[in-house]
Amino acid sequence: MSITVGNVTIVGQKHINRGVPCEDSSIAVQKNGVSVVVVADGAGSKQYTHARFGSKACVEAISDLMCEHFDALYNENREAAIRSLVIARIHIAFADLIKEMKLESMEQLSCTLLFCAVKDRRVLAGHIGDGLMVRVSSDGISPLTMPQNDSAGHTYFVTANHAADYLRIVKTTTDNLHAVCLMTDGVQDSVYDENSGLVKPVVARMAETFASGRENGENEIKGILEKFIVGASNASDDSSFGVLYFDGTKAPDTGSLKNGADAFPRSEDTFKKLQEEMVPQVKKARNIIVETNINKEVAPAAPAAEEDHIAKGKAAENEAAAPETSVKIENIQETGKKKSMIYLGAMIFEFLVIVVLIIMLFLKK
Repeated sequence: MSITVGNVTIVGQKHINRGVPCEDSSIAVQKNGVSVVVVADGAGSKQYTHARFGSKACVEAISDLMCEHFDALYNENREAAIRSLVIARIHIAFADLIKEMKLESMEQLSCTLLFCAVKDRRVLAGHIGDGLMVRVSSDGISPLTMPQNDSAGHTYFVTANHAADYLRIVKTTTDNLHAVCLMTDGVQDSVYDENSGLVKPVVARMAETFASGRENGENEIKGILEKFIVGASNASDDSSFGVLYFDGTKAPDTGSLKNGADAFPRSEDTFKKLQEEMVPQVKKARNIIVETNINKEVAPAAPAAEEDHIAKGKAAENEAAAPETSVKIENIQETGKKKSMIYLGAMIFEFLVIVVLIIMLFLKK
């Protein structure tokens, strides 16, 4: 399968008016049979003084990682391990910048991250923070990953505590895939309705500009961003748009795509309420699990079967051996109790850690 990749980054009017450099970065690379596009949005607040350097280092580090180690990452079954490794690779790159620029903290380099890498029919994508990744198929367009913001509208960065917990990983295949589009929030805000989950048809048309090759696609996208996104408002943000276009695949009929949709129904059900509801159940379950393991440790193993002559014909022998057997059982039970106390202590400590984490999450909310 032939894939055309491309990327465009434009400085927003808001930054131009303030004399602030562009803090977005993007890259599109094809190497070692891997096609990868990465975009990152440098954090905009004053404390993130070197965010533009962070976003640049981030896209370069992740594109290199995907091109050099796609198979290792895709074939790993532990998603948590993949997430941790991706964040670790970014922090390695940031450590070099901290040393080179004599920075006071890694937080100064904060940025979001979106990436999508393809090798043969395999697709590996990741996303932390705001921005949007879109799947374009013959059936239409839909979010592959959605913006990630808390209730106050704040987003998450690769430098956050427990950043790996917020990184979302998607593994899929190219079946019925026509294009994947990645964008920072400077573009997302204009083409995506978060209340309904609707991606506007213009995204599919933007992807289609790459049907004539990378150079044409990037020129077309640049013109669209300058005229309709960045140029549409004096308060526009930096904008990045990246595409993986699968040549020879069927495009959707953009004329039949929806331009609007009803908002998702409101609900009082929240994750915090769910956690609060489950805490007593978690405690009860934990006690049952701990008690079961204690009983398993203490109880001596029973023989699978006993011969009749052991019960009947060797009563005297059993009687003579009883004191020795009793001592052995007592030793086994004592050892089991010691192991169980150690195990119980570890389980209690683990449970307390879980409770503390839940409380910390409540406080953050």
